[in-house]
Amino acid sequence: MLNSILVVCVGNICRSPMAEGVLRARLGGRGINVSSAGIGALVGKEADPTAIELMKQRGIDISSHRARQLDTTQVRSSELILVMEAWHRQEIEQHFPMARGRVYTLGHWDHFNIPDPYRKPKEAFERALKAIEQGVETWLERL
Repeated sequence: MLNSILVVCVGNICRSPMAEGVLRARLGGRGINVSSAGIGALVGKEADPTAIELMKQRGIDISSHRARQLDTTQVRSSELILVMEAWHRQEIEQHFPMARGRVYTLGHWDHFNIPDPYRKPKEAFERALKAIEQGVETWLERL
């Protein structure tokens, strides 16, 4: 059983906070620590207002989220690192070689990436969240 999952995107204000929220909610009381970070985080920024709104509609509050930069400590302490796009995996493994074998796309099992909705219309956020939910459900079947 896993103890820690780290979810990573670029800015840590759209996709990874939504995925962190969905994962945390779906894992319930399993005792798995779920966190998120960004490859190029907008450090200290709150989650995008559209992400907050869509998550609130699902009963998940991410309004207290603040963006964090991915660092060695997070990578070392995470047993599974889930990313949104294949290039995120390559970037992480290049900068943090010790992460190899623990980094996968959220859509790994269904072979899809989750495009960045940053600065795009609400529909892009809705599509991203739907893909996140699909990826989470598929991962949960395998954890």
